[in-house]
Amino acid sequence: MNSLAGRRALVTGASRGIGAGIALALADAGADVAITYERSVDRAAAVVGAIEAKGRRGLAIQADSADPAAVKRSVDEAALGLGGLDILVNNAGIADFGPLVDLPLERIDALLNVNVRAVVLAAQAAIPHLGRGGRIISIGSSLGVQVPAAGLTMYALTKSALVSFTRGLARDLGPQGITVNLVQPGPIDTDMNPADSEMAQMIIPHTPLGRYGRPEDIAAAVTFLAGPSASFMTGSAMTVDGGYNA
Repeated sequence: MNSLAGRRALVTGASRGIGAGIALALADAGADVAITYERSVDRAAAVVGAIEAKGRRGLAIQADSADPAAVKRSVDEAALGLGGLDILVNNAGIADFGPLVDLPLERIDALLNVNVRAVVLAAQAAIPHLGRGGRIISIGSSLGVQVPAAGLTMYALTKSALVSFTRGLARDLGPQGITVNLVQPGPIDTDMNPADSEMAQMIIPHTPLGRYGRPEDIAAAVTFLAGPSASFMTGSAMTVDGGYNA
């Protein structure tokens, strides 16, 4: 069932991993999809090709999420290229770990700029394009809820900030009929966090389902939130972590 037929979506940071999975799932549900990418031209082109193979319009936009002007430009280009915008998925993010005392300012700034500021600016740019039934969905992390180890402080801070941002923006945009929700992935098998890594072998025993998730697991949650069945959900944080934070 194409529950998103006629809808137009932008997914940031979607040339690979969770973002690519989200873009393809939205296209499967009937949406036309624009994606942003920073450097992976070939991967972005492959995602667009897969979107178009599903009979949907696809568009790749180069944008560095650390650049405020590029963030705003990418939203406007997506709306122009797709003929409007109904769904914004803030997926772009970076990970950087280590004791706070050892993190230089440039690494702290990078985490804040990409994981927090870019989300705020993309939403700010998207709001004028969104009508009633519009959706803003951000990708946080289960580490924004619990911090199970040392060295995660700054990354966890950036992801926990999305919880209050989602709640506040849901209040702001509710009267306009726009919903704002957050998806918080746990351990997901991607290039950045492979399921066969040494870290994974420490995480899996603490995950009740006994495995890493797949990008498709996060994409399914996003597709639900983007669709009509979630029209009464806003200001919510949906954790998809195999029970890791249970």
